Amino acid sequence: MYLSHFGLAEQPFTITPVTDFFYGGANRGETLEALVYAITHGEGIIKITGEVGSGKTMLCRVLMERLPDNVETIYLANPSLSREEILYSIADDLNLDLAGSRANEALHVLQDVLIEKYASDKQVVVLIDEAHAMPAETLEELRLLYNLESTRHKLLKIVLFGQTELDETLSLPNMRQLKDRITHHFTTQPFNAEAVNEYLMFRMRAAGYHGPDIFTPEAVSLIAKASGGLTRRVNIYADKSLLAAFIGNTHSITVDHVKAAIGDSELRNRRWLDRLTDRRKPNLRNFNYWVVGALALIIGLLLGGLAL
Repeated sequence: MYLSHFGLAEQPFTITPVTDFFYGGANRGETLEALVYAITHGEGIIKITGEVGSGKTMLCRVLMERLPDNVETIYLANPSLSREEILYSIADDLNLDLAGSRANEALHVLQDVLIEKYASDKQVVVLIDEAHAMPAETLEELRLLYNLESTRHKLLKIVLFGQTELDETLSLPNMRQLKDRITHHFTTQPFNAEAVNEYLMFRMRAAGYHGPDIFTPEAVSLIAKASGGLTRRVNIYADKSLLAAFIGNTHSITVDHVKAAIGDSELRNRRWLDRLTDRRKPNLRNFNYWVVGALALIIGLLLGGLAL
């Protein structure tokens, strides 16, 4: 609706991960490079955790594009797979027909295929999104899959993307063997206000915008506070703020536009905005009590003076 108003070729703030809009600031670029290196040169299971909406899935999608051609990726987005289903899902992605095979037989076939790929200088990495929601027995199956090896090398790389609850699960006593195999751990931290400002304008320009910065410093500060620096929320508030500015026929995003965006979003943030607004208003009830008390004191003093 507002694209032509701001000279945009496409929406800049969708919540669906679009790799062309990957922002490499705020340590995201360094994390991506470290992931590529860990997969192509290191051993062990890799773990990436972060809050809901902090950009884990975007990082995963970009990682798939940035890995070299000799790395074959298997992306699993369904965390509710059973321990047998995850084995057959990996086999399906490798075009293996294991219908009717028992789990042990399927595991041996998978190992043979991985050995062949390794002999051809191919690597296979399994990227698992929403890993925090995986059943404990499925996580245990991942440990067994990671143990597949040739005479000298591991045959399967595993990368876990999950919310912070994944750390809690891995801290359980029965998860100790899996946790011991995690050699790299990265965290997607929320953005600070400076990173939010850079992120907003990076996405605007990636979508075709060529003008000056349109978010006022106060607007950026409010978006950063309301979103907690989480990219998904930043996108939601920025998108609604652009719509509010379009409706108001202006090209500058102000605090009022952001307040309208927050007010149109989830209930918790409406309450947050109400508290913010209340702090800026005088407390009329306390003020009235103070006036009444002061008047009572003055009248009392006057009556006391007359009595003397």
